[in-house]
Amino acid sequence: MKNGETKRETPQEELATGERSTRNRVARSILDHGPSTVAELAKRLGLTQAAVRRHLDALASDGVVEAREQRVYGARTRGRPAKAFALTDCGRDAFDQSYDKLAADALGWIAETSGEAAVAAFARARIAAQAEAYRAAIDAADPDARTEALAKALSADGYAATARSAPGPQQGEQLCQHHCPVAHVAEQYPQLCEAETEFFSSLLGTHVQRLATIAHGDEVCTTYIPRSGRRAAPKTTHSASASKAGRNPA
Repeated sequence: MKNGETKRETPQEELATGERSTRNRVARSILDHGPSTVAELAKRLGLTQAAVRRHLDALASDGVVEAREQRVYGARTRGRPAKAFALTDCGRDAFDQSYDKLAADALGWIAETSGEAAVAAFARARIAAQAEAYRAAIDAADPDARTEALAKALSADGYAATARSAPGPQQGEQLCQHHCPVAHVAEQYPQLCEAETEFFSSLLGTHVQRLATIAHGDEVCTTYIPRSGRRAAPKTTHSASASKAGRNPA
């Protein structure tokens, strides 16, 4: 391909792009208008009912929509009521819900009314809310496999985490989180990252060092965990652990 030229899509690629675009229109129409029947979507979007059904089948297969019995108000007519298709929680999450702005506004209000220390306290309380499952995963693992156990627990919560040996002469491991659901908010409020780092240290029973964060523009959140000097994670009661840990770190 010569400089300045753009790559042309093949007919198959153009068809696939058009299918995705129409599928997004179907999902968006349900978001804007609520649960909708095939007939309603077809009329609203100017499509045939057969085309709407094809796109709904694909969206349902991806977990974006689900069929529900349509609510009937007043006298019920003869015959089976048409099914209405509604967005699932996964489908709603695919659209911008402005959750980042809402969270940032809430933390801004906390900082303005109660000070920065209150933001840090909130960050710790957020992590503490569901600490037990993380502690159970660590306690069940062999001492040399705790970082890997933590990575698996984080991945189950959407952080796409991995554990690997630290490069070079360092005697330790790196915990890498390839996704951060609160990165945009943590960019403004680093207390979320700081509370998470404290939690990792408490959980693994050793000092850890945060090397990089997605919130600060890095590609991966990376935490260095030394192998030497590691001690068993302290056993805590539910009330005591509530001040340190949690299931949804920043």
